[in-house]
Amino acid sequence: VQLQASGGGLVQAGGSLRLSCAASGFRFDDYAIGWFRQAPGKEREGVSCLSSSNISTYYADSVKGRFTISSSIAKNAVYLQMNSLKPEDTAVYYCAAAGTRCIYYSTGYWLWGQGTQVTVSS
Repeated sequence: VQLQASGGGLVQAGGSLRLSCAASGFRFDDYAIGWFRQAPGKEREGVSCLSSSNISTYYADSVKGRFTISSSIAKNAVYLQMNSLKPEDTAVYYCAAAGTRCIYYSTGYWLWGQGTQVTVSS
C-alpha cells in the first residue's frame, strides 16, 4: 500500500497548482486523506483533509477560500487545487491516510506519501 504525491512546482504569486495523491493497494475513500505541508524550519501543519466516503472536508484557516480538496474514485486519487498562491504557501506538501475521520495531528496518520515541493515566488 502506498500514496504518491505529485504536481508540485514553481509558480508566481497569484498562480495555481493542482497536487495529486494517488493511492495504490487500497481504496482511498475507506480512509481520511489529509494534505500537510512543511516549510524549512517550521513544523508540519495540516492544510486540508477529506474524510472517508467523502463525507466532510477540512481546511486550515490560512488556505480557506483558496484551496479545494477533491477526489476521483475512478482514479483512486485525491487532489488539492491551490489557487491564489502566496509566497508563504511555499513548502513540501505531503498526503497521508488516517482512519475514517480527519485528524488534526499528523501523528494520527498511518501512511504517508513522499513530498512534493511547491515554491511560490513573489
